[in-house]
Amino acid sequence: MSTRVKRTYNLAPRTVHAVRELADRYGVAPSQDAVVELAIDELQRYVREREESATWERAAVDPAFQAESQALEETYRAADVETWPPEPA
Repeated sequence: MSTRVKRTYNLAPRTVHAVRELADRYGVAPSQDAVVELAIDELQRYVREREESATWERAAVDPAFQAESQALEETYRAADVETWPPEPA
């Protein structure tokens, strides 16, 4: 069983209502605490994916990254041909 930490947050009434409704009416999660945990997990995933996307966008215009990618492509092109099945005719 995971450790739990009791916390108190001041939330807007509409947020409290939404958490209750998501747990009780829609069954999104088995409890209000679980709804909050799910929401935080999803927000964290969203932020992480945005950060990763921004990193790839910067890489797309980074000459050093482009040169390294091209070098890797050239280095492993023969290995790909040797190991991947041929394309259907």
